[in-house]
Amino acid sequence: MLEYLSQGLVIALSWENLLFMLFGTILGLVFASIPGLTFSTALILLIPLTFGLEAVPAISVLLGVYAGGMSGGSISAILLGIPGTPSAAATVIDGHEMAKKGEAGRALGMAVYASVFGGIFSLLVLMLVAPQLASVAIKFGPPEIFALVVFGLSTIVSLSGTEVVKGLLAGLFGLLLTTVGLDPVMGLQRFTFDQPGLMVGIGIMPVMIGMFALPEIIDTFLEAKKNKGQQRDDTQNKKVKAAFPTFKEIRKTFVLMVKSSAIGTGLGAIPGTGGPIASFLAYDQARRSEPKCGTGRVEGVGAPEAANNGVTGGALIPLLTLGIPGDSATAIMLGAFLIHGLAPGPLLFQNFGDLVYAIFISILIIYLMVLVIQFFGIRLFVKVLDFPKVNLMIIILAISVVGSFAINLNFSDVIIMFFSGLLGYFMKRYGFPITPLILALVLGYTIEDNFRKSLVFSDGSYSIFVQNPVSLVFLTLALVILLAPFVKPWLQRRFSKKKALQ
Repeated sequence: MLEYLSQGLVIALSWENLLFMLFGTILGLVFASIPGLTFSTALILLIPLTFGLEAVPAISVLLGVYAGGMSGGSISAILLGIPGTPSAAATVIDGHEMAKKGEAGRALGMAVYASVFGGIFSLLVLMLVAPQLASVAIKFGPPEIFALVVFGLSTIVSLSGTEVVKGLLAGLFGLLLTTVGLDPVMGLQRFTFDQPGLMVGIGIMPVMIGMFALPEIIDTFLEAKKNKGQQRDDTQNKKVKAAFPTFKEIRKTFVLMVKSSAIGTGLGAIPGTGGPIASFLAYDQARRSEPKCGTGRVEGVGAPEAANNGVTGGALIPLLTLGIPGDSATAIMLGAFLIHGLAPGPLLFQNFGDLVYAIFISILIIYLMVLVIQFFGIRLFVKVLDFPKVNLMIIILAISVVGSFAINLNFSDVIIMFFSGLLGYFMKRYGFPITPLILALVLGYTIEDNFRKSLVFSDGSYSIFVQNPVSLVFLTLALVILLAPFVKPWLQRRFSKKKALQ
């Protein structure tokens, strides 16, 4: 092991490898920070450029895009209120609230700290317990994944705040949207209304861009019209300064960071789950530790960022040890491994131990690069807030249109983005939380896919979901969480009546 470690260190610290790591990290940060341009797109674009490289630099540049992209999604989530990636959707809730209060630098600093914490935590897990964790993850079949995702969906209750019923209705509507398009089993059209653009379904990114961006744009334009002729107050933006978490905040959030990183690493090791589920589950933990989450708290920024970056190391566990990609990004990287003659699996550690440890060391260096780039870049990022808000919103509107179209080169996505924005505006106006709808849209496809696979395996018997102890535990926990807001008041009334009679 020490021999592999020393050889891997020499390979990882070569100037060529460091240069490509830096390039990939910057590219990932840029792509993820622009709504509509996901780091998966950057990975796909880079694959052909890695053909002429050695194996480790080729893998390192892709890992740089992966880690940088997962961290970079928080930039637009905090500054603009638009998640750069689906994994940053939970970061918007508190991150953008902090930006509105003039604490954008503090929010970005917490996001960077949490991202690096989660990434390095998952790397340590990857190095220490990869084979053991992968052996557990591989046992998760469709029933277990279905139950796990339903458990993730149950966090709608905590994400809804005091409007639980409205949150559940928004979540059900999000699940309904996932049924639009072609039936994944039969291939028949569902709710497309003979519109060819809807045959591919309702995309997650156009809906997210529309629901998070357009309500803010509409409110800004209406406010500008109302305050026409009045002098704009820039004092709040001038006070924005970059700030990493204080020692007190680090100490206070340390346990939450560990929990969130563990959630991300564990879910990342289960193929088909990924960052969005992990970030929302971690945000649920943040709300439990800090009830004021949702009003602009660092816990609400740190928890989802630690979780979605924890996914990076977790997703590499089944990839490296079993040759099974944990998410779409590692599926792309699997192709790069095979192109360069590295077949992921148990023999990879035996035959290419030096290269594996070079990859591990490269991941550590990449996260240090993320820390440095974002730390010095924060001063540049917060300059976005110095723009006149109306002008900034015009730019955001243009980016939203281009970003929505660029995802699939489909103009229908632009129309979906605008309709989603109008829906988001009216939901916001009438007190319906947006986040439950987004969460349901993110998880709905996985729920349906694994639900139907389970029924195929069981010949249509629903008992498959309760026969396995793992799925039974997750479904029971989901049921408890969903019923808790309704049962708790009833129990409190019963208790108060009994106390009054005494």
